Amino acid sequence: MNMTRVTLASGIELDVVDIGPRDAPVLIFLHGFPESHRTWRHQIAHLSGRFRCIAPDQRGYRGSSRPEGVENYTPDKLIGDVFQLADALGVGQFTILGHDWGGAIAWGVALMGQGTRVTRAVIANAPHPVIFPRLLWTDPQQREASQYMRAFRDTANDALVREHGLGALLMKALSWNRSAALEDAERDALLQDWSNPDTAIAMLNWYRASSINVPPMDAPFALPEGYTDAPLPPLAIPTLVIWAMDDLALPACNLDGLDKLVTNLTLESVHDCGHFVPWEAPDKVNTALDAFLG
Repeated sequence: MNMTRVTLASGIELDVVDIGPRDAPVLIFLHGFPESHRTWRHQIAHLSGRFRCIAPDQRGYRGSSRPEGVENYTPDKLIGDVFQLADALGVGQFTILGHDWGGAIAWGVALMGQGTRVTRAVIANAPHPVIFPRLLWTDPQQREASQYMRAFRDTANDALVREHGLGALLMKALSWNRSAALEDAERDALLQDWSNPDTAIAMLNWYRASSINVPPMDAPFALPEGYTDAPLPPLAIPTLVIWAMDDLALPACNLDGLDKLVTNLTLESVHDCGHFVPWEAPDKVNTALDAFLG
């Protein structure tokens, strides 16, 4: 897929796929860690005849700008990139789609833009900003599954990353196993993307800039005294949540209570599928998108 270089109002530059009819409804796709726009390759190929499909490599990833410093990767800046990208491409209203970290940003984009810029949201295996922080305190399975985030935030691992690339830390923190669904060429491309140490640190900065608290396993399993949820309104625009049920990092407890926080919710559970649902189960995802997007 051909990429164009787009300069945002902030000066950040993103490499972006922008394909499909210019007068068609717009879909903006956000990838997660540790991937690129290509996580959505099957969906873009499927939808770009009917929709204008826009998919950036987000800040810190691949060839896009990677400013130094953790403070440049806070969620407000990553959310701002999406609106600035729409502005730069002359897009008024759009549907936001996100997976993993891209889904976390998509929740924010949808909540900020509902009723004005954002008409619909599609979230794939990305936890809700009210539910997930609670689970890290109360749910042993989710807390254990998220301990890798503590390793990603630990700057003691930066020497390993600078010498051996991001792959070395993934092996250490995640026991990153080859997915049967990932083609060799895609895997090789990812390893190439991860080999640049500055890119690797920038990707890890997404975790380091997040305010989410990941307690150690020996902390009590209870909400701390005075705990408050993120002060967010309900999400009222039509929202499709696609959830792969065999996600080791994000168990299905993340769906409990979601219908109270998302008032126009369509839930599509994908069984026998791991975390990377857009390319592990592309046909199921595409079918759900067709039904939802019309």
